[in-house]
Amino acid sequence: MSVQKGKVYLVGAGPGDPALITLKGVECLRQAQCIIYDYLASKELLEHAADNAEIIYVGKQAGSHAMSQEDINALLIDRGRHQVVVRLKGGDPFMFGRGGEEAQALARAGISFEVVPGVTSAIAVPAYAGIPLTHRRHSSSVAFVTGHEMAGKEDSDIHWPELATGVGTLVFLMGVKNLEHIAARLLAGGREPGTPVAVIRWGSTGKQQTVTGSLADISEIASASGIRPPAIIVVGEVVQLRSELNWFEQRPLYGRTLVITRAREQASEFKRLLENLGAQCVEFPTIKVVPPDTWAPVDEAIKALPQHHWVLFTSVNGVGYFFERLSQLGEDVRALYRRKIGAIGPKTAAALSSRGLRLDLVPAEYRAEAVVEELGEEEIRGRRFLLPRAARAREVLPERLRQLGGQVTVVPVYQTIRPGQQVAEVRQLLREGTVDCLTFTSSSTVENFAAMFPGENMAALVGETMVACIGPITAETARKHGLQAGVVPDDYTIEGLAGAIVDYFSKS
Repeated sequence: MSVQKGKVYLVGAGPGDPALITLKGVECLRQAQCIIYDYLASKELLEHAADNAEIIYVGKQAGSHAMSQEDINALLIDRGRHQVVVRLKGGDPFMFGRGGEEAQALARAGISFEVVPGVTSAIAVPAYAGIPLTHRRHSSSVAFVTGHEMAGKEDSDIHWPELATGVGTLVFLMGVKNLEHIAARLLAGGREPGTPVAVIRWGSTGKQQTVTGSLADISEIASASGIRPPAIIVVGEVVQLRSELNWFEQRPLYGRTLVITRAREQASEFKRLLENLGAQCVEFPTIKVVPPDTWAPVDEAIKALPQHHWVLFTSVNGVGYFFERLSQLGEDVRALYRRKIGAIGPKTAAALSSRGLRLDLVPAEYRAEAVVEELGEEEIRGRRFLLPRAARAREVLPERLRQLGGQVTVVPVYQTIRPGQQVAEVRQLLREGTVDCLTFTSSSTVENFAAMFPGENMAALVGETMVACIGPITAETARKHGLQAGVVPDDYTIEGLAGAIVDYFSKS
């Protein structure tokens, strides 16, 4: 008996917020050899894919289908015979997602498949708008209805009279274009004209937009507000609770679009922090962290560790790459026995502490000059210092140490390069004025940002967009390129930067 190698996983991507996918869904994405994804599935989820996975877009938008349903079914069957395939669908595969049809096609073709349920937008989107679908005082029943039926359809599958008065809360998916027709059918079926209604677009994402009204006027209100698909319609008394329970849209950075220029490997923590504050983040990494061109100077420095009195780390990247090379050479933390260890910044200090090291120096101010000030001339003169750091970095620290009589060995344990992606997209966003804040977390992010727009007048390109820099040195680099920083925190950390951005927008 032969074992079939292929298998298709019908995976629910959730309502839009990429954090709402299930753990099993993420596991399937990591194992997939082929991922076939929809328009409403967050592209961020594709970051879980293996580097060699085949990625195929088959999204459907109003008036624009990348692939017909028949072709999608054929593609699933073709890839599913010999590969592990993830069919990534917005919301839940079996909730108006045609997942049942795709599962039937696979079953009839003899292709093995599994269904991985997703958080359906029918429930999650109202929750993000502050609307519980059931409530003891307002509704004890709920119905999910497709809103995609044509207004003139003769044989409707929807029993409008019973639906209008027989269910407490009604949730219509894909119904914005038919909103006037839906309201009319419910009114004709006996629903009260004053029944509260909410229309929620791009729910659970930073683009979420919610309008409310009643059955009598919601069509006019939604049209005036420019509400377009994708959106969900909620009908019922529970909509009144939004005024009290609207948590998502009350966050301090809600409705703000921020560009993150940090390296993608480091951006996730900063992005998560900003998104938790309500911001919509555009990742535009201006640097990519990679190993140095050669490890020879690092290897020599590691061999000479017993000759050094101090090892000073200036970044988390420096810590990571130094210890990675230490391990590759068959060494471990014991190689730093009896060496004094210093770190600039709490994140760098935490990276060292997590490796079991006790630190001898963490300056109160997170910059190179503060290291020299806190060490003092007596501790520097005649001492040997090792600085594992980026290939390109400020020379202030090694120069000051040498001026005060220290012997300094600088070794590049990593370097930063310019990725050169998304330039056209970010240029357009800036020119349209849709970016509220441009963030820089190091001088190199500023330098590379400017280099990615050759010939551009930076001040004119950025326009009214607020520029936020992690510290005064980064702000000075921005100024040299024609960018005036509107936000520079007192605490030179990403937490400090996020807090300063919140303070700025709360006052503006």
